[in-house]
Amino acid sequence: MASGEVVSGQHGDVAVASAAASALPIGTVVTNGGRGSGTRYPGQAPTTPPFTREELIGLDEALKAASEKAYVRFSVFIGELGTDAVADARAVLLRAPEPANGALIAVSPNSHDVVVVSGVDVADRVNDRVAQLGVTAAVTSFRQGDLIDGLIAALRVMSTAAAAS
Repeated sequence: MASGEVVSGQHGDVAVASAAASALPIGTVVTNGGRGSGTRYPGQAPTTPPFTREELIGLDEALKAASEKAYVRFSVFIGELGTDAVADARAVLLRAPEPANGALIAVSPNSHDVVVVSGVDVADRVNDRVAQLGVTAAVTSFRQGDLIDGLIAALRVMSTAAAAS
């Protein structure tokens, strides 16, 4: 079976993940919800960001809730964005599952950039006004050094605003 094919099974048609899924590291999968999930061997150093397990679970739950509420596939990117932060954020969104139906909050901690981009199918609901609401909700926590709480606040505000549109 080739990547991207539709397979018929006991529970109906199932779309097989794209070729990018085959490039995942051992022990890593893309869940049915489109989120990445990875494991590590006992004693192996964590490769996750410097966040607690509870913070990561909270962020995951916020992403799921926001996506379900607004019918937008929300994603978060934390890392360095280049000199054109918007273009780099768009490139990250294109690698996300269902980029046309997605919205990405990209945070570059060292340069203090926060960028929100959205896919073509949700751009009318996750527009500049909604993005500004999300960034405003996040900034207070960011200034206090709490990145995860800021992202969760942004997701809540953005999903509420997008759902109302």
